[in-house]
Amino acid sequence: MAFNLNQLDRRRFLRGSGAALALPLLGSTLPIAAANHDGQKCPRRLACIYYPDGVPMPLREDAAYQDWSWFPHGAGTEFTFTNCTDVFEPLRHDMTVLSGFSHPEARKVHGHRNADQFLTAARIRREGPYKNSISLDQVYAEHVGDQTRFSSLVMSTDGGIGTPRAAQTLSFSRTGRAIPAEQSPKRIFDMLFVKSDADAARRLAKNESALDEMLEDANDLRRILSPADKLRFDEYLDSVREAEIHVQKAKDWVNRPLPTVDRAKIEADISPESPRLYVQTMLDMIYLAFKTDSTRVATYQIGRENGAGVSDRLARAVGFNLAHQLTHDTKNPGGWENLGKYCRFLNEEFARFATRLKETPEPAGTGSMLDNSLLLFGSASSAFHLSRNYPLVLAGGQNMGFKHGRYLNYAGANPIGGAWRGGPEPYQKEITHDDQPLTPVFVTMLQQLGMETDSFAGVTGNFPELLS
Repeated sequence: MAFNLNQLDRRRFLRGSGAALALPLLGSTLPIAAANHDGQKCPRRLACIYYPDGVPMPLREDAAYQDWSWFPHGAGTEFTFTNCTDVFEPLRHDMTVLSGFSHPEARKVHGHRNADQFLTAARIRREGPYKNSISLDQVYAEHVGDQTRFSSLVMSTDGGIGTPRAAQTLSFSRTGRAIPAEQSPKRIFDMLFVKSDADAARRLAKNESALDEMLEDANDLRRILSPADKLRFDEYLDSVREAEIHVQKAKDWVNRPLPTVDRAKIEADISPESPRLYVQTMLDMIYLAFKTDSTRVATYQIGRENGAGVSDRLARAVGFNLAHQLTHDTKNPGGWENLGKYCRFLNEEFARFATRLKETPEPAGTGSMLDNSLLLFGSASSAFHLSRNYPLVLAGGQNMGFKHGRYLNYAGANPIGGAWRGGPEPYQKEITHDDQPLTPVFVTMLQQLGMETDSFAGVTGNFPELLS
């Protein structure tokens, strides 16, 4: 097949008999306006990744405070990570840790209702009519979604939408309608393929590599690429091949039925590698979607609140049965360390994903894909069921003007923490320290992503301290 580079764009596909694979962004195939290396025409991407149930918050007098507190020690540029977060050290200058931020409408809400509000900041009460509003990702998707094959990629480990006040999706439409999340890495992977006949579908169902059907087309294209793009193209094909293998392994884990009698008795044949591989593969799907410019907006809810669903078994990755139970067991000896090890696993996988973006050069301009991608990672709980002081990481976006290498601590010297030993839960106690509202951070993110806006969820103002 003969290729004309002038006819290739971000929607170009490699084609086999009945299937098609999206091309990665390549400098050789970009329109001149997008390849001028001025840093302004690069695709600007947003990924929001959420985990439930909070993080280790031992009190200062607790022996576990120094090693297993989620938040770093220190402030500004002078801070040290703990055993829970030291996996972020190689990314120190590509990320900012935030403390003391939350949504005002959520501060007196039970921690098991926080996923609904994390990206919307909506007023959602424990009882009465349920009404949500548009989420951060969908605001940006409305702005940029018509430039890609998919306006956004919405994922969660449990899939679907869940129920009101127990969302299994982070994404909500302009009318506040929950957008169903996809949980199958295979179905997400297949979104990169256009299957135009039944034979192609049967081949993919038999786990045969879709790339095999496209190698002739790939070789024709490769011959006319620049040397730099040949390297990027080969790396991309390797990434897709690797993803195919991981997808097949990961789908076996997510498709396992939940135990119906005693959820604590997890199936013995689920190896620790299975949940870890699953999380890695889901994050790899975002990487591939960004690399092919199939979308510039993605959300992934790693787990739902309240310890229900398949996501609660992700704790198997570090030798525990149920993730949510770890937050209740912090009152027991070694409890903080156990919860810290689980959170470290989540941090490690986020760091792996961010590092992969950092190591991928941006074909449409200067820097790396991470420099042109904004990643929000965190939870809407800190201490036990406490809907305040969200543990947050904002990474990437240095080509958008973000200044990193800092710990911005607005929580004060003694944030609420400690194990819950009965009585009123922390979220029920009187608020003695007002957090910063998180919405100005959202406004800043949207502005630097290229939107002209000065408000989010009815709140006006940005947070310029995040910028250079």
